[in-house]
Amino acid sequence: MMMILAAMPKEAMSIILMLVYVVGFAYIMYLIAVRPQKKQQKQIDLMLSELKVGDSVLTTSGFYGVVIHVEEEDNLVIVEFGNNKNCRIPMQKSAIIDIEKEEDGVEK
Repeated sequence: MMMILAAMPKEAMSIILMLVYVVGFAYIMYLIAVRPQKKQQKQIDLMLSELKVGDSVLTTSGFYGVVIHVEEEDNLVIVEFGNNKNCRIPMQKSAIIDIEKEEDGVEK
């Protein structure tokens, strides 16, 4: 291997070295940017798949509410906000950023 590299002209060696740097930089950027984003998206998908009626949710607009209906096929939920039982808003599941599960039989 060293014999092949020693026989190459200096211009070819510099191009190979530059290519190695570019590939290395692209791999580092993948590790820093893409991989954590994919991991976070998997966590969000898991959280939304476990959404059920009665869960307290936080929406992307900052409102807290309670889920009263879930439609899996349409990716839609109906959320009730505040003490007024007439304030029910349909929204996409992607508008939910946090879920607080209801504890069965445990009072706080």
